[in-house]
Amino acid sequence: MQFPSQFKKSPKNQKKSRDKRPASLTRFLGSFGTGLFIFFLLITAYSFLASQKTDKPTVSLSELSNDVSSGAVVAIEVDGDTLNLTYKDGTEKISKKETDNAITTSLVNYGVKAEAISTVKILVKEPSGVAYWLFNLAPFLLPFIFILVVIWFLSRQVRGAGMQAFTFGQSKARITMPEDKKQKVTFKDVAGAKEAKQELLEIVDFLKNPKKFLDVGAVIPKGILLMGAPGTGKTLLARAVAGEAGVAFFSISGSEFVEMFVGVGASRVRDLFKVAKQAAPAIIFVDEIDAVGRSRGIGIGGGNDEREQTLNQILTEMDGFEPNEKVIVMAATNRPDVLDPALLRPGRFDRRVTIDLPDRHDREEILKIHARKKPFAEDVNLVVVAERTPGFSGADLYSLMNEGAILAAREDRTKVSQYDLIRAIEKVMLGPERKSHILSQQEKKITAYHEAGHAVVSSVLDYADPVHKISIISRGRAAGYVLHLPLEDRKLQSKKEFLDDIAVSLGGYVTERMMFGDLTTGPSNDLQVSTALARDMVTKYGMSDNMGPVALESEGGRVLFGRGVGEGEYSEEVAAKIDAEVRAIMTNAMNRAEVTIKTHRKLLEAIAMRLIETETIEREEFEQILVAHGVVPKKKKDIEHLA
Repeated sequence: MQFPSQFKKSPKNQKKSRDKRPASLTRFLGSFGTGLFIFFLLITAYSFLASQKTDKPTVSLSELSNDVSSGAVVAIEVDGDTLNLTYKDGTEKISKKETDNAITTSLVNYGVKAEAISTVKILVKEPSGVAYWLFNLAPFLLPFIFILVVIWFLSRQVRGAGMQAFTFGQSKARITMPEDKKQKVTFKDVAGAKEAKQELLEIVDFLKNPKKFLDVGAVIPKGILLMGAPGTGKTLLARAVAGEAGVAFFSISGSEFVEMFVGVGASRVRDLFKVAKQAAPAIIFVDEIDAVGRSRGIGIGGGNDEREQTLNQILTEMDGFEPNEKVIVMAATNRPDVLDPALLRPGRFDRRVTIDLPDRHDREEILKIHARKKPFAEDVNLVVVAERTPGFSGADLYSLMNEGAILAAREDRTKVSQYDLIRAIEKVMLGPERKSHILSQQEKKITAYHEAGHAVVSSVLDYADPVHKISIISRGRAAGYVLHLPLEDRKLQSKKEFLDDIAVSLGGYVTERMMFGDLTTGPSNDLQVSTALARDMVTKYGMSDNMGPVALESEGGRVLFGRGVGEGEYSEEVAAKIDAEVRAIMTNAMNRAEVTIKTHRKLLEAIAMRLIETETIEREEFEQILVAHGVVPKKKKDIEHLA
């Protein structure tokens, strides 16, 4: 199958120039400068060659006249304006004759007698040869050639601009052919997502054996929408479907359809679907389809918005598919709530596949895939790494393994150890260590007590996650941190767990105020996180007794394009009640944290003093401190709250 050239060598990333000058002008200036450089180079070469034409000594006409008069010259060869002189002693010299006069006339004019001239053999050489014409015509030809080169460059730019104008509406999709083994991806390369792969196996089967479905009157879904959080492997799954089926794979981002010129997006959609039909069986994959698939009629441009025209064309093309065309449209989004309903109706994206974050077993399988080409030390245990990474996406796990390898290489080791992977977990979650960020003694003390407050509240409250590590070494934007990790994966979270989480977040705030009688900017992020969580409890989850079971905000929050611009979801009276309820939740959590810290003050001071001394406390040491102060560390059986 032959494909248009725009699909053969399409770059992965279309970089756009930020120069304010037009690209064609920039290219012309570059070409003009190149031509000017070549012209001066030719002039320089001509001058050099002309100067190096002979190394014979040069004499003037007056000297030549004296030499002829004295009988020293035996022969003169006239080569154009050049005189090649031969003397009695065998010496050869050159001179220049007068342009308008013959050599004999010039000699007579210089006072040479006819008798002396008659003793000299004069030979006139006829001009011939490439060199003669080259050196004599070069001064005239070089400027002419330079002008021709400039005209050629200008015409080339004009043709290029014209071709760009014709190709502006062509699709910028990247194509992966089934013969390309290097880019081929199959389900073996995708760990986890068992339910999603089972749904997509039907698509693979249809692409391989469409007759089986058509014989029983079944119509395969025209569109498959992959939904999930960023990094869960939506694009990888789409490529795996194409790899399993052995068909062409056209991939494009939703943002690549939209340009500032009206109609370009629709034109690119038509071109993409046209080429995909020619290459059938094929898969068209549109990543981040919410860039063009948001609800219509609400954006700034109204019904004439370029984005909406692009969406209309996508809908039209999908409606135009016949059951036997064997072209499947796949799309990915992490915001399905903002998509236009017309995209989700039967006959368009009528099959929606949700891809969740991987559980512990899936994380282990993903880690094994990313570990294929990495040399590991004997102490590496991927099961432990999987247990310590709840909430990690596939992309996070890839970054973890890569960061572990980088840490090993940085320390000049040839194998990746378990310690590298554990450090990589914290780096992915919190950012790199900032050991150069040195705290003063007072700041170090405040930070130690702040983090100790988080750890005490988290260890005492029943529904809070256990502590795995405490550190006052700066990471990312944080001066210190407490690493909380659940002992098992959770799909649901209860109201009691939310309340304990808020109390844990306020543990540092309460400790600073209690121990130092003052507050710093350290708890600012804790306040933001806990306040946002309290508001979600009231407005989204119906966990407020006063507000009742009412969802006052959507899961995705307020949307600028898609669900309205600045539309209010509740009245000012309700907003005041929400603020009051959020304040009540925060105040109650602060009081619980304060009571907990007062009750376990000795434990707080022990943890803070140890932090000041060592800067980091690992889980084993921390649990020993808990036991020494009468607090039982949490085990897995202690967190089975929902049973």
